[in-house]
Amino acid sequence: MKRRALGPVVHMAVTLVALLALGPIAARGTYQEPAEFVAEAFGGAPPPPEVLTLDEPLAQRAREILDHPIRAKRLRYWREGVRTVWVLEEVGKEEPITAGFIVNGGKIERTKVLIFRESRGWEVRYPFFTDQFHGITLEGDDELSHSIDAISGATLSVSALKKLARLALVLDRHVQAASPR
Repeated sequence: MKRRALGPVVHMAVTLVALLALGPIAARGTYQEPAEFVAEAFGGAPPPPEVLTLDEPLAQRAREILDHPIRAKRLRYWREGVRTVWVLEEVGKEEPITAGFIVNGGKIERTKVLIFRESRGWEVRYPFFTDQFHGITLEGDDELSHSIDAISGATLSVSALKKLARLALVLDRHVQAASPR
């Protein structure tokens, strides 16, 4: 019995299945090291990090935003005048998402997904999504001033980034009020 070579259609189908299976694995990863994000935020020369110790009222506010107690009691941040940089983590579905936020004058200047560990929802790393946070402030009961469009299949990742954006703005407001420069 003669064996025939796989036809081009079968070859493409096998390749497509392999790519679909490996896609979520390839989406996981470190897109930018947190230290590189901080350095880039300050043109390559970041100020020394500062530490914010979460007192009970601030820890309670973080708990309300995240819907669970915040794990850290102290958070590192970088500050130059009214501009702060925060590297924060929140679980999407099962794994933490690490994101960087630059807050300038009480408004989000930049949002970037730095490390993504989930198997789904990785689309939140793209600028079409993160650019929505530009210029957002806090309103009312620490809610974001603008709505953020969802991404089908990335609901929990979108939710995690919205929570982190709110938290970054609350933390920025706290440090600015505590020691305005």
